[in-house]
Amino acid sequence: MEFVFAYITAGSREEATRIGRTLVEERLAACANILDGMTSIYRWEGAIEEASETVLIAKTRADLFDRLTARVRDLHSYNVPCVVELKVGRGNPAYLDWLRDETA
Repeated sequence: MEFVFAYITAGSREEATRIGRTLVEERLAACANILDGMTSIYRWEGAIEEASETVLIAKTRADLFDRLTARVRDLHSYNVPCVVELKVGRGNPAYLDWLRDETA
């Protein structure tokens, strides 16, 4: 079984918390980590923008990533939310067992 981290950005801690809680409640993720206080610099519609964002990292199975992405798009305030898959290599076997069990 393959595991992935979904790297997601949100416009606020509240939004990240709401999305992360929903993903865990619906068993699309075993865990959601919220990292507040990020500054993003990006190009949007031809202009350079700078904004405060919150990072959400959802830990899940690779076979759930498409469903997780669709759910994030449903819940997110952005037109084009950042949701990218980061593949997990090796890990603590007991932790990976827990991750599998909590997304079953």
